[in-house]
Amino acid sequence: MDDEARATGLGPVPDREARGPRRGRRSPYRHPRSDRGGGGAGGQDLSGPTYAALDLGTNNCRLLVARATRDSFRVVDAFSRIIRLGEGITSSGMLSEAAILRAVDALRVCRAKMRNRGVTRSRLIATEACRSAGNGLDFLARIRSEVGIELEIVDRETEARLAATGCTPLVDPAAEGVILFDIGGGSSELVRLSRCSPTEHGPPHPEIEAWISIPIGVVTLAERHGGVTVNRESFEAMIAEVAVHVDRFASEHGGTEGLHMLGTSGTVTTIAGVYLDLPRYERRRVDGCWLNNTQVTDVVERLLAMSYEDRVANPCIGAERADLVLAGCAILEAIRRAFPCDRLRVADRGLREGMLVQMMRQDGVWGDARATVP
Repeated sequence: MDDEARATGLGPVPDREARGPRRGRRSPYRHPRSDRGGGGAGGQDLSGPTYAALDLGTNNCRLLVARATRDSFRVVDAFSRIIRLGEGITSSGMLSEAAILRAVDALRVCRAKMRNRGVTRSRLIATEACRSAGNGLDFLARIRSEVGIELEIVDRETEARLAATGCTPLVDPAAEGVILFDIGGGSSELVRLSRCSPTEHGPPHPEIEAWISIPIGVVTLAERHGGVTVNRESFEAMIAEVAVHVDRFASEHGGTEGLHMLGTSGTVTTIAGVYLDLPRYERRRVDGCWLNNTQVTDVVERLLAMSYEDRVANPCIGAERADLVLAGCAILEAIRRAFPCDRLRVADRGLREGMLVQMMRQDGVWGDARATVP
């Protein structure tokens, strides 16, 4: 592998790439991005690399390409597509051929975007589906061969720390800390953070007190309990399954005085979009949105009352999430019951932003000498 491949995770261009990228979902980002907080405004771009962060999850394939600014970074390109890589893994323990082909198509689009934007520094990760699948390593080898991308399977602690790093700009500085959660497709992370350490430039550092990774996500939960038709009984059964893990964590790290919740996932961004009655999803209105406890409960009850067809028709849910959103709500309910907080802040950011911040810190773009986490 040449120097460029070592730096970017991109190998030689496979012959198949000549077919051109397939059409993907429109990213919620608009370029150039100028919202405040980690990944937002901070002045003109600094000299240095063009960075890329790719998160291949159980349900989604997401990419951000960005350049550092004085206090944050500016996104110059993005991609997001629901690929359901972990579909069927609950019963088979393997990544299916259909899911692999969907991932290959999405990753080809990401690879083309990284090359077109001149990416020189990147981190390209895979999470729970590849961690747990019996053919996860074979899948990585196939992606290396067919797409020319070198993926890294990260452990659950790294996933939790990246989510925390990506979301710290949304922590209320007046709060004593937060209960951060990331509801994924195959696993969900729960992190207790104390007050974030301030920095002269760049996003604040997360101060992690405790964390847990729960081996349950929206895909795995919906496959076990059903996602198309969800009644009160099946919804409570989902909550109970998650509560076994969450309650154990809460017994050791509970207490929410002076804290607020901070959620990053398709579940909470969907809840925010439904609450705001958006005619189409708008990231700038959702990212950083505050909801109180009653508002969250009202939206969950509204979703429970919807038929599958109603959920499909909702512009902030759609056919791709209609059979998963109530499984996500069940995970959220288990967390809310264990960690009652009056306020929830919604984050349309997470692992990718965390990777970008870490790479930029490692390169010293903000003059920050503090050691970074894995």
